[in-house]
Amino acid sequence: MLETLRRIVQEVNDAGDLEQALQIIVHRVKQAMDVDLCSVYLSDNLRRENVLMATEGLNPEAVGNVRLNFGQGLTGIVGEREEVVNVADAATHPEYVFVPLSGEESFHAYLGVPIIHQRVLLGVLVLQCFRRGKFDEDVVTFLVTVAAQLAGAIAHANVSGEIASLRSETAIGSALPIPGQAGAAGVGLGQAFVMYPSADLSVIPDRNIDNIEEEIQVFEQALDTVRNDINQMIKKLNKSLPAEDKALFDAYLLMLESDTLVNGVIDRIKLGNWASGALRDTIQDHLRIFEAMDDSYLRERSADVRDLGRRILVRLQSRGDSVRRHYPDKTVLVGEEITASMLAEVPMSNLVGVVSVAGSRTSHVAILARGMGIAAVMGADLPVGKIDGKELIVDGYRGHVYVSPTRAIRDEFKRLAEEEKELSDDLAALQDLPPITPDGNKISLQINSGLVANILPADTSGAEGIGLYRTEFPFMIRDRFPGEEEQYLIYREVLQSFANRPVTLRTLDVGGDKALPYFPIKEDNPFLGWRGIRITLDHPEIFLVQLRAMLRASEGLDNMQLLLPMINSVSEVDDSLVLLDRAYHELLEAGFEIKMPKVGVMVEVPSAVFQIRELARRVDYLSVGTNDLTQYLLAVDRNNARVANLYDSLHPAVLRALVEIVKGGHAENKHVSICGEMAGDPAAAILLIGMGYDCLSMSVANLPRIKWVIRNFTTSKAKRLLEEVLQLEYAGAIRLRLNSVLEEAGLGGLVRAGR
Repeated sequence: MLETLRRIVQEVNDAGDLEQALQIIVHRVKQAMDVDLCSVYLSDNLRRENVLMATEGLNPEAVGNVRLNFGQGLTGIVGEREEVVNVADAATHPEYVFVPLSGEESFHAYLGVPIIHQRVLLGVLVLQCFRRGKFDEDVVTFLVTVAAQLAGAIAHANVSGEIASLRSETAIGSALPIPGQAGAAGVGLGQAFVMYPSADLSVIPDRNIDNIEEEIQVFEQALDTVRNDINQMIKKLNKSLPAEDKALFDAYLLMLESDTLVNGVIDRIKLGNWASGALRDTIQDHLRIFEAMDDSYLRERSADVRDLGRRILVRLQSRGDSVRRHYPDKTVLVGEEITASMLAEVPMSNLVGVVSVAGSRTSHVAILARGMGIAAVMGADLPVGKIDGKELIVDGYRGHVYVSPTRAIRDEFKRLAEEEKELSDDLAALQDLPPITPDGNKISLQINSGLVANILPADTSGAEGIGLYRTEFPFMIRDRFPGEEEQYLIYREVLQSFANRPVTLRTLDVGGDKALPYFPIKEDNPFLGWRGIRITLDHPEIFLVQLRAMLRASEGLDNMQLLLPMINSVSEVDDSLVLLDRAYHELLEAGFEIKMPKVGVMVEVPSAVFQIRELARRVDYLSVGTNDLTQYLLAVDRNNARVANLYDSLHPAVLRALVEIVKGGHAENKHVSICGEMAGDPAAAILLIGMGYDCLSMSVANLPRIKWVIRNFTTSKAKRLLEEVLQLEYAGAIRLRLNSVLEEAGLGGLVRAGR
């Protein structure tokens, strides 16, 4: 039976369109189950009808003409209850509805199973037999499995308009959006332009070469050309992006210089493989490392490694100019996996939106879109190959995409887009104003960064410091651990960029889920494995080098704060402070004039919540990583599309944990901050004000939005709202209440399209 299912699924996947797929289903299932009839009904939500779309056993003329209202007949019961209906004799069932001319009067046994995709009923799959008697359990379970496989194909067909075509109706625009993740706030109306990779490394074969030196030269010339391409992109985007977003392309340049990439390819060429094959293997090695990571920010970098490999391959395959593309005046860039360089290829004057099937709001392309002010939706389940040239609306607030929208939807979003521009002008005017509540409560606003260079200066962003700087990147791009001097130069540049402002450097956070190419770690469960402070404490020779580099970098600036990641117990803090004290005194003895920095703990695992006061007594401040804290508290992988709807930082359990953290920290007279995505959420910011958090650290694009919230909500009102929502039991109800409060305050434009 499993082999039969595999063949059916393969044939359905190979079908040219939905009509062919449905015909394959009814034919193959009827044949495999040895039944007399197999039919597929699809749900028409606009007309609230189940429509017969394919059959083998009923009168063929019934296809498209047999329509049963929702809840009508046995098929209607299957859809209404969303469960299996197995009846020995259909005609004797009280809900049976006879349909003339269908030819069903000869059938008795009936089995119907719902076709459901992401909790939405798409249709019903039906088997019938001439005999009387219920179907056996193995038949029922097989049909349930087939229906589950069919659900994805129908969902894609609903987006592309194939279902309307099958009904012999005029294709109409959709009033229902395609859901995804909100990647970048904003509204974009335009024409879909599907972008696809210009080269495919996976299909490159091995090929022996005779002249190794010549092949190395070909590879190095390709690197030079790609390097020039990227520099041109940076130049083109110079006026469109803030400095810290342009630094994403600097990361590409750093990868082009990295020993692990360049020498990895050259070493393989020296073994006799041609440049393309050597590049393929080297890129695949890098991808395995990045894709195995738990940290979403670093895992998303695998898309950039893959994209860089493709760009080099294009230059290896052809030294001519890149393919010239004609972009619509209002381009919505669409792809299975949109990358930063794909985005950069579109003229800024043409780009109005971005939609990517893969990725999340931590993807480079989402970060860039936020910096550009371009609406973006990530993780949208679109049939990319079938929507090129179609009209799209991108709602970057809700994470919705409308394909071929109705006139009413289009007109409404045009109005909202005009209001968006007015809102942007209002937010720009807040840059030089302080983040103080109307009743005088000052809340520090800082930025997060994981980039090596070009940290946005404080005087151009309005940020009061760097609340989180990730130090992993220098370790990722080398074929060995970076030395003390290398790290010192990097940290010094970061600290100088925010002189007289606090800069929080998080110590190395790598491990089983973020393996280095020269320090591989394989674990069955990397999410709960050897990582963060665990690995650095186990390897003091690595930890001490980083601590000395950080301390040296702070000499004369004295604006550095250290942050310890993934702290699980007080013993980890105690052991870390011993090593820090050793590094500090070693440098004093060597003649460096340094001061002991403030040290903080990153609160991101549940155990830290329940020992918050003990942890607070040992350090100078606390910083909450709400991304991981939410993930661990709810046992939800935020990057897993199947459970993404369960991940919500406004879950009552998360809010209660956050209350306990800030209470515990303040009880010990310690500064408490938030450095996760929650800090940049306008609705959540109200609650964080009410809880009493001292600092919110976020992406620079969200900073003016949160400042607007702070300047419009008194602390007393925020506290009352916090008390109110803590009585609610559903995250959705909490968000609905907070969004309504923002609307009442005239700030609705922060959480939905429009002003």
